[in-house]
Amino acid sequence: MIKKRLAETLGILFLLGGIALVLTGCGQPAREPAKAPEKEAEKVEAIDLSYSIFFPPSHIQCKTAMAWAEEIEKRTQGRVKITVYAGGTLTKAPQCYEGVVNGISDLGMSCFAYTRGRFPLLEGLDLPLGYPNGMTATRIATEMVLKHQPKEVADTHVLYIHAHGPGILATKKPVRSLDDVSGLKVRATGLSSKIVESLGGAPVGMSQPETYEALQKGVVEATFCPIETLKGWKQGEVIEYITDTSVIGYTTAMFVTMNLEAWNKLPEDLQKVFTDVSGEWVDMHGKAWDQADAEGKQFVEGLGREIIPLSDAEQLRWKEGVKPILEAYVAGAKEKGLPGDAFLQDIQALLAKYSQSAE
Repeated sequence: MIKKRLAETLGILFLLGGIALVLTGCGQPAREPAKAPEKEAEKVEAIDLSYSIFFPPSHIQCKTAMAWAEEIEKRTQGRVKITVYAGGTLTKAPQCYEGVVNGISDLGMSCFAYTRGRFPLLEGLDLPLGYPNGMTATRIATEMVLKHQPKEVADTHVLYIHAHGPGILATKKPVRSLDDVSGLKVRATGLSSKIVESLGGAPVGMSQPETYEALQKGVVEATFCPIETLKGWKQGEVIEYITDTSVIGYTTAMFVTMNLEAWNKLPEDLQKVFTDVSGEWVDMHGKAWDQADAEGKQFVEGLGREIIPLSDAEQLRWKEGVKPILEAYVAGAKEKGLPGDAFLQDIQALLAKYSQSAE
């Protein structure tokens, strides 16, 4: 009897044990060991840069520069943000380069010619060599700076250069021959001032933002400029004639440069983005200059302004008139220990190269 009860008790215990095992197996799965809480991804603060541009916001070159800034932000996935200060609101055109050197702005765009004597070798870019269009001038200017690495721009990091199409003479009274230039008060900057002098005119130095009012008030009677300026800066409204002087087509080279400290702080991968995008934007600016020239011509034609061509004989006179400028540039550079002769020869070789490729 005792054995029977013992057996029954053991059976009950085994049954209960089985039920417990079943419940353990079929119930909620056993919890895995708790994981350590994941750390939140470290947020990388964007690098904020300021960009001073002397062109007004409406100008095609300012718009092209802003597109460059947007592309930098896109390709860096927002790691770099560039705030553009257009129209000289951060630094005026003549102070823009020094503003980059001193960190007033991280980036800057303006003309080398606005600071006469500051860039003695690069003045050669603006010589009256007969640049055919903005694309050619822009490519040549960038190639020359990258090849020669002038010490005069070593205090910043140059990203690229762009340059306008051939300078023409826009006037309040007709200029049909070289004789008509005698004593003419002409707005000019940098080497274009020397062009005016060599042709017998009276140069008056000023930046583009000042020129409209100067023409309107008669402070100057003419301006040397690319034809796009007559629309981009509205100067076509205050002149009456355009003399086609492309036979001595000069350009004005414009830097896009960066503060050295700001550049050196960028990680290598971001520096590569800046270099790559800048290389692509050389032709973007060149196309923009040529487009602007075409629009500028349409603009002045729409205003009924007369475009005066020079006869073959006059073209020769104008070319002879500016020869002393080339000679003076080479001699002046040599006095400063600069390779002005090699620089000029390189430009002329590139002009020949691009002229052949365009044929």
